Amino acid sequence: MPTPISLSELTGDYDLDTAHSRIGFIARHTMATRVRGQFDEFEGGVYLDGDHPSTSSVRITLRAKSIRTGNPQRDDLLCGKFLDVDDHPAIAFTSTEVTQVDRTHYRVTGSLAMRGVAKPVTLDVELTSGASDPQGNARVGFQGSLTINRNDWGVNWNAGTAALVSPKVVLELEVTAIRRRS
Repeated sequence: MPTPISLSELTGDYDLDTAHSRIGFIARHTMATRVRGQFDEFEGGVYLDGDHPSTSSVRITLRAKSIRTGNPQRDDLLCGKFLDVDDHPAIAFTSTEVTQVDRTHYRVTGSLAMRGVAKPVTLDVELTSGASDPQGNARVGFQGSLTINRNDWGVNWNAGTAALVSPKVVLELEVTAIRRRS
């Protein structure tokens, strides 16, 4: 059973544990159904300062071609026409500011880069866990989401898609990170 640790004890550099993390999205299709998907390949790191959260930082890079929705034909369309993964293989988020809202909630502002366009976004994040695992590794868990307008990043195929797919996309994450050993 994990041993809880205090916020102050969480300070350090962490790597995302991709085996225990999920980064996904939800988009409305034909305004009646929701399409859910995720990215199977990503990496990233977090610097946490439990005493001074404003000095914390986050970086995450997704491999755009790893998008999965459960429909291979749709995945190919998203990779080719929407995300243009041959010319833009990565989607990246780099934080510029972290603001503590309360004991476990944070606002993480940063730059989201996709299809050669970088725009500022703010992600609402909750610290869901902080503990030492049986091997003595410090682990933290976060969940969060934000809604973007995909058109702001040029993620659109043609004018006809506007009638089929909502421009608003919810990005969501549930991640676990493991503190690097010195």
